[in-house]
Amino acid sequence: MRDTASKSIASRWLRAAGLMAVFVAANAAASAQVSLITVVSLAQRNSTQVHKAQADLQHAHAALSESKDVFFPSLDLTTGLPAFPETGFTGSPPSIWSATVQSLVFSVPQKNYISSAGTGVKAAIAALKDAQEQVALDASTDYIELDTINRELNAARQQEDYASKLVEIEQQRAEAGIDPLSDYLEAKLTAAQIKLKRLHLETRAGVLAQQLAALTGMPAETIQPLHSSIPQIPKIQATDAKSLPGIESAKLIAKAKFAAAKGDQDANYYPQLSFYAQYNRNTTLLNEVNSYFAKPLPANNFSSGIGLQIPLFNMRNRAKSRESAADALKAKVEAEEAEHQNNVAVARLTGSLRELDTLAEIASLKQQIAAEQLKTVQTQLEYGNGSGSGPGSTPQLSPKAQQQALIDESVKSQDAMDASFQLAKARLGLMRALGHMGDWLRLLNPPAQETKQTAQ
Repeated sequence: MRDTASKSIASRWLRAAGLMAVFVAANAAASAQVSLITVVSLAQRNSTQVHKAQADLQHAHAALSESKDVFFPSLDLTTGLPAFPETGFTGSPPSIWSATVQSLVFSVPQKNYISSAGTGVKAAIAALKDAQEQVALDASTDYIELDTINRELNAARQQEDYASKLVEIEQQRAEAGIDPLSDYLEAKLTAAQIKLKRLHLETRAGVLAQQLAALTGMPAETIQPLHSSIPQIPKIQATDAKSLPGIESAKLIAKAKFAAAKGDQDANYYPQLSFYAQYNRNTTLLNEVNSYFAKPLPANNFSSGIGLQIPLFNMRNRAKSRESAADALKAKVEAEEAEHQNNVAVARLTGSLRELDTLAEIASLKQQIAAEQLKTVQTQLEYGNGSGSGPGSTPQLSPKAQQQALIDESVKSQDAMDASFQLAKARLGLMRALGHMGDWLRLLNPPAQETKQTAQ
């Protein structure tokens, strides 16, 4: 009795452990899927391009602070004793330590430099936004393509099953003398082509997983797209163009360089005022300075003043102003070139979208036609063609017709998925070129209030 009870308890524990293992495995499989917004967020956080843009922004803020801080007094402390006793008149009173305070009081060129640095901060902010949007586009495109390829792989594996059955059927029919050997070879060729396409899809899926791993920092094997996390990509028109952060940054950089060039030019014409104050703690140790003065050297010495610097003739400053003016002109031309290239990209993407939209419609119609033809073949195989067996009647379909129809429907389904991805990729590219990536990011991560209302 006791042994029977022990065995019963043990079997219950084993069943419970088995159920727990199944539950854990199911949760692990579910947790392996990662949403699109998660991939985009990790990519923006992990991207070296974004990190560089953030460093540039920090540099721009520091440059702005530097241009303003020249008006704040700076304090320098200098100390030191002579290494050897001094002999003779050294030209300056010997001191143990000295403190110097100095600052810029008024400078017309410096105002231009401050304006240039402030514009540089705005340019760096726009460049950071542009980098984040580009990373979001790259991550979204790779993610959607990986999701599409995974679904195509499922179809390709089904096609391989259908092709394998078709080869078996044709082999039997060829051995029975019903079909020629060429039909059997055609079936084997179809199976080999389907295998090649499946291998190509697997290779592409591996490459995309590695690309997403490089973008996000996640292990490649853990990146499994969640199809339901991909929102519908909205249609936009070329007339809905917004300011593109990259072009805005280029224009601001040109504006900043023109302001700096104006500062370099003004430095040749406008004087500047500066303030200074200095305290010296003099010493008579290790020197004979008192031998050269009528009175003993005082220990405490203080001086201050306003310095006026008037530019009269400085070839170096004139050359520098010409150099900075040329840099500003180059930056302006580069900004105009970037805007022209973006306009060309918008025109190209707009034209491609019309074609891709039609191609996606054609692929969808072909898939629907193939699905209807498959239904017809399956009905005829189940109920017969209904035309009898007399002269002129349609011959009864063979089982190979079903496999061929299944393969054709699956291939057309793959083509429809691929056409849909190409259309989505073009739409994302147009959104990026028109400055609407912010709208796409809001679709991926709607505000909490909208999410709550949607859930209700």
